[in-house]
Amino acid sequence: MSMLRKMKLTLVASALFIGITGCRGSAGTPQGTEGRTLPPSAVPSNQESPSPAPADAGTPNAPSAKPTAAAHTGKVTAVRLADAKSGWTGGEGWIARTDDAGKTWSMQYQGAGTVRQLFALNGQDAWATLDGSNEGSEAGSYSLLNTADGGKHWAKTGAVPNQGFLHFVSKSEAYSANAKTTDGGKTWSSLPVPERMVGDAYFHDAKNGWAVTQDKEKASIVRTTDGGKAWTTVMSRPIADPLAGTVIRSAGANDAWVEWIGGSGMTQTSYSLFHSSDGGKQWQTVLANSTAGAGPAPGIAIDDKQGAKNAGSGPGPLYVVNPSAAFMGGYCGACDLPNTVGKTTDGGKTWINGAQSIEGYAGALLAMADDKQGWWIGTDNTAPSVMYTTSDGGAHWSKAHTFDKPKSAS
Repeated sequence: MSMLRKMKLTLVASALFIGITGCRGSAGTPQGTEGRTLPPSAVPSNQESPSPAPADAGTPNAPSAKPTAAAHTGKVTAVRLADAKSGWTGGEGWIARTDDAGKTWSMQYQGAGTVRQLFALNGQDAWATLDGSNEGSEAGSYSLLNTADGGKHWAKTGAVPNQGFLHFVSKSEAYSANAKTTDGGKTWSSLPVPERMVGDAYFHDAKNGWAVTQDKEKASIVRTTDGGKAWTTVMSRPIADPLAGTVIRSAGANDAWVEWIGGSGMTQTSYSLFHSSDGGKQWQTVLANSTAGAGPAPGIAIDDKQGAKNAGSGPGPLYVVNPSAAFMGGYCGACDLPNTVGKTTDGGKTWINGAQSIEGYAGALLAMADDKQGWWIGTDNTAPSVMYTTSDGGAHWSKAHTFDKPKSAS
């Protein structure tokens, strides 16, 4: 065999070895859950769809990505859709994009830090928060990357001062818990929050926000319409045990989906989900997941029949599409296929538990383009993350992609 032919064969074999494995979204522990045993997927994700704004490339002080297929992905820690076909996933030191619903991926960013959140305003403007790469930033903050060209270039624009749910309402204006920016994340200010708050406040916009407070044996949902200057109680209920955490999402100025996370025991976690679409005047109990190991669902008496029961023994990711439609995962650590997902399409009056279960003992990530189309990713610390897609509102999920094994398990 000639020397030239031997060199060609060696190059082909090397390329195959390092290629991406080809062809289920507020990772981490919820605020206020220290010391509690919660499912790994207890921090839900959510996508909002604000109107697009003019592009701005940001400050180019972070390395730009070099799109390449020859890069290791690993465990997926964040996902975000631009539409049903296009979106991003991220993990330890990487961000990748697909434009064919997960069949193929282009590596767009490789660098320091683990991606904790992704948010897309449209197909061009997106942001990522990373931990482990914020030298010089305050403790508890995340580095913020931005792209204005669909991910061809990512640049550091600042640091988000907390670990709340990040959502942009325009190219320049965004909120993370009670932090607000009007310059695309370069600088942040704090909005007032109520006393005795559990978890993070959620601001839908500059004036409208929601929070949960607790006092002795009572928990309350409070609302502000003046940017946090004044808070009004809109719902109060007795609780058997202190709340371990909360999750709040909103699909409109008067819309709120509020999850109360209760106690944990015997690998089980009790939780409740409430919904209001009229500014808090009326509340629908969407889910009341009491468990034998963790007690009654927070705010729901043990013999009270209100609210449906989600599958699984603990909460998974919550994703709100609009005031009528929401999806929520369930997690069962003792099951062979631990992740499930259910939904409502009538504001929480009825609940449909999905028939399918998927792998992933590190929980699942969920992102929906609308009430029919979405992505579901089962994640694991030792096995590859696997992505599924649906086009019928979760009645059926089809495997779209298997990512690489986590680096620590390789």
